[in-house]
Amino acid sequence: MMKFSVFQVSRRGGRPNNEDRMGYCYTRDAALFVLADGMGGHPQGEVAAQLALQTISVLFQRQAHPALDDVQQFLSSSLLAAHHQILRYAAANGMDDSPRTTLVAAVLQKGCVTWVHCGDSRLYWLRGGALLQRTRDHTYLEMGQVPPGLQRTNRNLLFTCLGSPTKPIYDLAGPLPLEQGDRLLLCSDGLWGTLGDEDITRQAAHLPVSEAVPGLVEAALRKAGSHSDNVTAVALE
Repeated sequence: MMKFSVFQVSRRGGRPNNEDRMGYCYTRDAALFVLADGMGGHPQGEVAAQLALQTISVLFQRQAHPALDDVQQFLSSSLLAAHHQILRYAAANGMDDSPRTTLVAAVLQKGCVTWVHCGDSRLYWLRGGALLQRTRDHTYLEMGQVPPGLQRTNRNLLFTCLGSPTKPIYDLAGPLPLEQGDRLLLCSDGLWGTLGDEDITRQAAHLPVSEAVPGLVEAALRKAGSHSDNVTAVALE
């Protein structure tokens, strides 16, 4: 049995509503952490994020008895199941444009972590006060392929997400062994887009997660001011 402490916060920021969703669930032998950031510019981003969270959580509860047979297979198939659930919702409601969301999800099992992500919600893995790994965003800029005409406008444009007409592109990592004192942080771009990796690492590496998470979220909201995006984070130690 792995022991961990966990803390999560989600704040609306300067937006009319909060389109971020997050949650976690666990059995005796496995734990699932999920964060989804519903995308603006399309209708009902919060619905896409909620459907992604629900779909993956339900599949986890159904398949973790008390552990998952194949964690990578679970993460990739449940991500695609969430994507199809969003498309079904759009079709059932006669929507011209489907709701869309990013997704990052991690499973802890047998002392290892495995994760999947699609879009620009991130996972940070900290060890001994330093950043061990973080996910690479699925943006043209991060992948070094900014198409002509986007250079000046929106380099942070995502080229994949859940709920779009095309099949989502996603990255899987793990299983990778965890060590005592390791920390994992899942967060929306409202956090990392404002604070940056160094600030996040410094705060999340040393304080208990129950202090680090609200501290980071507050710092991001303060720095972004009245135009702040939704800021959401879930971390475990």
